Amino acid sequence: MKTWFLSIEAALLAMVGLRFLSGLIEISAATIMLKLNSVEKAVAINAMLAIIGPTIFISSILIGLTGLSDRLSVGKFLFIGAGVVLILIGLRK
Repeated sequence: MKTWFLSIEAALLAMVGLRFLSGLIEISAATIMLKLNSVEKAVAINAMLAIIGPTIFISSILIGLTGLSDRLSVGKFLFIGAGVVLILIGLRK
């Protein structure tokens, strides 16, 4: 078991950690919404989540790209970057 864990790349562990953190934040927010029992407060909590989600997404992508930096060409990085930008534009509109 120890050998398996040591064979996992650091970038992958960081990305997984961010996703677990994101999931924990989402579940915590849902629990708080239920406890507060108020639509107005739930909307405010949702607004905070709207900031956290894209931040986790961008951080995770950046960590992944850093981990792939020695294996990808500049052209592929540009395509990936353009894809991320298009996703963020699509989320805004």
